[in-house]
Amino acid sequence: MNSIAILLIALPARIASHFQWIGPLVMRLVVGYVFMLAGWAKLNNLPQMIQNFTEWGIPFPGLLTPFVSGVECVGGAMLILGLLTRIPAAMLTVVMIVAIKAAKWENVDSLETLLGFEETAYLAAFLWLAIAGPGAASLDRLLLRMTGQESERRP
Repeated sequence: MNSIAILLIALPARIASHFQWIGPLVMRLVVGYVFMLAGWAKLNNLPQMIQNFTEWGIPFPGLLTPFVSGVECVGGAMLILGLLTRIPAAMLTVVMIVAIKAAKWENVDSLETLLGFEETAYLAAFLWLAIAGPGAASLDRLLLRMTGQESERRP
């Protein structure tokens, strides 16, 4: 039994430990790129987006639409770079919660439906990045290294 555990659990974990930097990097690049472009598109179509926010019942649509669009665009770019990662990831987590509540909640009839929304997958990705951080291949890690804080922060 011990050799099976080593073969099926410990060995893959040892191999994966050499590639831990890839997961956060790929997640940041994918969701960052999607939201940078989505935010840019919203910023370039504000009248329609303000109308959408109004229809969804989001308060202060004239103020919140450009703000949220900017968070998506700039936050997405920051995620791509791994710059101050936890801040835009946390902000985008809130954006996804509001998006689900405002635009999708009336369609939720089961847990399966809720978990099937792409917004829920984005919410999970942003929440993970906000908690786990950007990983080794990031400007955050470079900034910590430059300030001498990297060794204290590294798990």
